Amino acid sequence: MSTLAALLLLAQAPAAAVPAPHDPVESDWRTIPDDELLVMRLAGDRTVVIRLAATYAPLHVASIRALAHAHWWDRLSVYRVQENWVAQWGDASEKKPLAPGVPTHLPPEFEIARFAPAQTLTRADPHSVVSGITADGWPVASDRRGHAWLTHCYGMVNVARDADPTSGSGAEMSTPIGQSARRLDRNYALVGRIIAGMHYLSSLPRSDAPMGFYANPAERTPIVEIRLASDIPAAERPRYQYRSADNPRFAAMIRRRENPPAPTVGGGGIEVCEVPLEVRRVP
Repeated sequence: MSTLAALLLLAQAPAAAVPAPHDPVESDWRTIPDDELLVMRLAGDRTVVIRLAATYAPLHVASIRALAHAHWWDRLSVYRVQENWVAQWGDASEKKPLAPGVPTHLPPEFEIARFAPAQTLTRADPHSVVSGITADGWPVASDRRGHAWLTHCYGMVNVARDADPTSGSGAEMSTPIGQSARRLDRNYALVGRIIAGMHYLSSLPRSDAPMGFYANPAERTPIVEIRLASDIPAAERPRYQYRSADNPRFAAMIRRRENPPAPTVGGGGIEVCEVPLEVRRVP
């Protein structure tokens, strides 16, 4: 091949894609431990995967792990779906005994130990003085008076309870499926976030009964089983990674969201639940 022909071929070759400053690189992806993945299989071959917030609600997550080890949720159901609010699952009768060793009452874990985000948003919001994203990819907020908490964004998972703040065992859980649920912040323990299969819960038929509890048991969505990924055979268990926030690329992504390029009109700020918390499934 002549030198001229080689140069022409080189000129025609597509240029290698250059990552944008706000795109993640391979080292930004961190593996989620198997015992922090809760796998819920619903009837109809539908799978929902929850990343557990073990660092931020250790007592409730310990109970959830014990319940999963005991197969406690098998053959229970998603028994509440309230339009523009939440989907809730567990024992609709509230009469099933908990697994041995699982306490019926736990100290409230409505707050986290400290506010230590890797990235802080530019503006406050109506629910907090400051908010941001932790290095390990969780949305957090604070009042700057010594209180900090995880935030009730779409897909976050909390523990249902009665009026008594200590009455949430982890057996009954729910996730926001509609409008902002931030008014639940510091009132319910947040124990995780749905990272796969959220559409299976958000698309369930809504109940017209009070608070969205299905009046007819036949309307409930059966739970086939709930398992920790660490209890699933290694060849079958799902594996996921989250995008870490402790890097300039995540910071650039937030700034781009706060001030998007034209023709999109930005307001110079976003709410913490608008920050995308990316995950990816890996072999």
